[in-house]
This record gives sequence, structure tokens and C-alpha cells, in this order.
Amino acid sequence: MPLETAAPDRAAADREEAVQALDRRTRAHTRVHTARALGLLAAVGVLVLCAGLSVSVGAKSIPLGTVWDALFSNDGSYDHSVIVELRIPRAVLGVFVGAALGLSGALMQGLTRNPLAEPGILGVNSGAAAAIVTAIYVFGLTSPNAYVWFAFLGAALASVAVYALGSRGRSQATPVRLALAGTAVAAVLQGLVYTVIVLDDFVFDRIRFWQVGSLVGRDLELFSRIWPFLAAGVVIALLLAPALNTVALGDDLASALGARINRTRLLAAVAIVLMCGAATATAGPIWFVGLTVPHVARAITGPDQRWLLPYSAVLAAILLTAADTLGRVVLPSGELEVGIITALVGAPVFIALVRRTRMAQL
Repeated sequence: MPLETAAPDRAAADREEAVQALDRRTRAHTRVHTARALGLLAAVGVLVLCAGLSVSVGAKSIPLGTVWDALFSNDGSYDHSVIVELRIPRAVLGVFVGAALGLSGALMQGLTRNPLAEPGILGVNSGAAAAIVTAIYVFGLTSPNAYVWFAFLGAALASVAVYALGSRGRSQATPVRLALAGTAVAAVLQGLVYTVIVLDDFVFDRIRFWQVGSLVGRDLELFSRIWPFLAAGVVIALLLAPALNTVALGDDLASALGARINRTRLLAAVAIVLMCGAATATAGPIWFVGLTVPHVARAITGPDQRWLLPYSAVLAAILLTAADTLGRVVLPSGELEVGIITALVGAPVFIALVRRTRMAQL
């Protein structure tokens, strides 16, 4: 075969092989995205089921038919009143508080590139808790509806303090410096909380159930106050997903790719303050959800923040809602607070994840 004929044939074969390889990669990429979308849809279905069980199951089990009647034709009966006034607010708050905590944890781990990070690492939860305890001690507040604004103030001040300490000097606010500053600030604020609780019986009586994490006694009026902040935090977090993927490559490479690192960190901190401030004011400082759930989500989705963040939100909502329901029936009389259940369930799961990760690295 003449060289003039062979060369075009080889070039055409190479082009055809490249097109086929690109087509295979595209199909594989599409299959992965389809599987993740279906998995997220299935998780949402499980969340709906957990929310339904949360409304139906308790010290007194109520049939789903009665729940349906209470939603659309409330006749003021005892069962309908329990559903509308007590259980529906708990289910709604459980879903949104859980989603906020899971999303905050995933956002924090992506921001600091620290797999052990969680919302408390910036002192957000501790700041909100310290502000609420101080407000109860100074102003005598007794309603969770009044805690919200103090929780945001405390969370914001703690975040500013952590960022100021982490960026002090010539060095930038690196993930390690932020983590160390957050740990120090959280320790100081927790010391303040425990000091006030020990010295004042009134504060101790008001704060003891809130401190361990609880959804008892919350109503939809409280949700009407916090949902705009939760919604704003969720929107900011989800919009930051592509930027977090770039930041995960490291500061130098992210800067070379055009990422605005400081802007991303600032917006992420704002989202964390909004979500954790609202969640802490509502249910108290529930610590373990934001630490464990993102690892479960990462095992499903991989490191892509565009999928990791929504998965973390939905899975955390499932965990908190299911834990709140389980806490009502696990004891023959009374109930366990949701913060206790999440710790008992989350700790073994997290240990198993850590062991699996270590074995994979050997």
C-alpha cells in the first residue's frame, strides 16, 4: 500500500478510536450520574417514610389514616390535636435541623479538607450555646422562640473570633490554623456554659434538656422564624459545591485555576453560621450528625461536592428524624432525647468508617 494511502487510513482509525473512547467515557459518566440521582431520589423516599413514622409513632401509636384525616380535616379530637400540635412540628423540625447539620458538616469537611471536621470546629455550636445560656441567665428567657436571635449572634461572633485568630500574623487562615483556633474557642465557650449552669439553678433547669439536644416542645411558630435562615444557608452551600471541588485540590492549584479561595471560605462560613445557628437554637447542640453523615454520603457519592452536599442533607435528615422517633419508643416510660440517640447510633458507625478507611490505606 502506498504511503500516501496508509497515512490517511491510520489517521482516520485514530480519530475513530478517540471518538469511541470519548463515547464510552460519556456513557459511563451518564450512568454514574443516573445512579446517583436515583439513589438521592430513593433517599428522599426514605425520608418521607421516616417523617410519616415520626408523626404516627410515639407513646401512643396513631394509624396513618388518622394522620391523614388530621392533616386535611382536623376535628379537634385528642388524636388530631396530638398530631397537629406536637408531632408534625417535631417531624418538620427534625427534617430541617438534620439537613442543616449534615450539610454544615459536609461543608466544613470540604472547606478545611479535614475528615474529622464538623460544625463545632469553628466554634459555631459553642458560640450559639454560650449566647443562649447567657441570654437565659441575664434576661430570664424561657421560650425557644426567643433563643433564635441570640443563637445567631453567638454563632456569628464565635466564627469571627475563630477567623481572626486563625488568620493572625503573616500566614493566611489555613485549614489547620482555623481548626486549632476553633477548638480553642469552643473549649472556652463550653467552659462558660458549664460555669453558668453550675452557678444558677434557673439556667440549669431551663437548659438541661436543650443542652443534650431535643425536639420536645417545639412548635411551628419557631420553624416560621428559622426557615428563612435555613433556606439561605442551604442555597449558599449548594451553590458553593463547584468552588469547593476546586478548593479541595489545594490552595496553590485552586488559585492557579482561578478559584477565589477567601471568598469561598467566607461564604461557606456564612452558610454554616446560618444553618448551625438556626439548628442549635431549635434543638440544642447536636454534635455527632455533622461528623458522621458526610462520611456515609462520601462512601456513596465519592468526593464530588455537587452530590456529596445534597446526599449529606437528606441522610442527616433521615438520621435525626428516625432517632427522634426511636427515642419515643425505646423506653417503657418516657423518652430519650434525640441528641443521646444520635450519639449512640453515630459513634459505632463512625468507628466502623474509620477502621475501614485505615484498612483500605494498608
